[in-house]
Amino acid sequence: MKRILLLASLLLGLWAAPLRAQGTITIALAQSVDINGRPLAGCLLYLYVVGTVATLQPVFSDPALTLQLPNPLSCDQTGRLPMFYVASGSIHPRLTDASGVVVFDYPSMLVIGPSGGGGGGGGTVDPTAIASTGDIKFRATSETLTGWVKLNGQTIGSATSGATGRANADTQNLFVYLWGNCPNAHCAVSGGRGATGLADFSANKTITLLDWRSRSPVGLDDMGSSPAGILQSSNVTSGGGDGPTTPNATGGEANHTLTVAELAAHTHTITDPGHTHSGSVGSGGFLAAAGSFGAPNGNFAIGTSTTGITINNTGSGTAHNNMIPFSLGTWFIKL
Repeated sequence: MKRILLLASLLLGLWAAPLRAQGTITIALAQSVDINGRPLAGCLLYLYVVGTVATLQPVFSDPALTLQLPNPLSCDQTGRLPMFYVASGSIHPRLTDASGVVVFDYPSMLVIGPSGGGGGGGGTVDPTAIASTGDIKFRATSETLTGWVKLNGQTIGSATSGATGRANADTQNLFVYLWGNCPNAHCAVSGGRGATGLADFSANKTITLLDWRSRSPVGLDDMGSSPAGILQSSNVTSGGGDGPTTPNATGGEANHTLTVAELAAHTHTITDPGHTHSGSVGSGGFLAAAGSFGAPNGNFAIGTSTTGITINNTGSGTAHNNMIPFSLGTWFIKL
């Protein structure tokens, strides 16, 4: 009876365990060569989720899909890739040489492997539900995320570029994305921009990331429609012709000291403790409206008196805080 129960438990466990269908693509173990037939030593194979240009697909060294390999995969000195396995379905492969020049890029290639059995086919991926190159997210931490870099104004580029933020082949997609969507004034390329973003990446140049340190995102004043007129040109401080409808323009200030022109119209209080004026009249006289006025002592003098009136100042001229209540964290952008 115990043996029957044990066998039933094992069968139930096998039935309940998640089975993973797997396969590979024809480039596994293949040798890649250049147009002159020379092996592409150190070439790189990126395997992406279908429907994306940046979301890496997990890749494994065993058919059970338990021993994960790095992505991209590296060719040996003969230009040959290692054997690898991926989940059934379709995949987006991209092969580049060691410097990042694209050899081929297939948006969708069918994975060859078992389509039946307990595992079933690979599920489809909704490209609208995953992160793509250039997507930005916020985390209330200062951690480092695989597949993302921080928007801190540092640089990215190839492994030999000397980039300060990340120098690695996996920055190629973001490099090309920023090159094509941000002007050099916002995302500067070392040594100036060449013919294309891919050419600059392959030339081991760097590109500067957007700098969102101590910044919050705000919608463009037009966003594909007519300007709302809420943001004013005076709010934009990045210069270079930037305005309220310029992507990546920056502005605002955390603290501001008011100028006289920015003060509200107002009045000042006057303190008058009350006062009198005194004088003396001598001999002679002075002409008045209805005749003359005689001075019994022969002279005339006017006295003076201090009034004691004061106009009071107020205020300090200290910059005031423009910040809303906030919580700090880190902005990341997808490679």
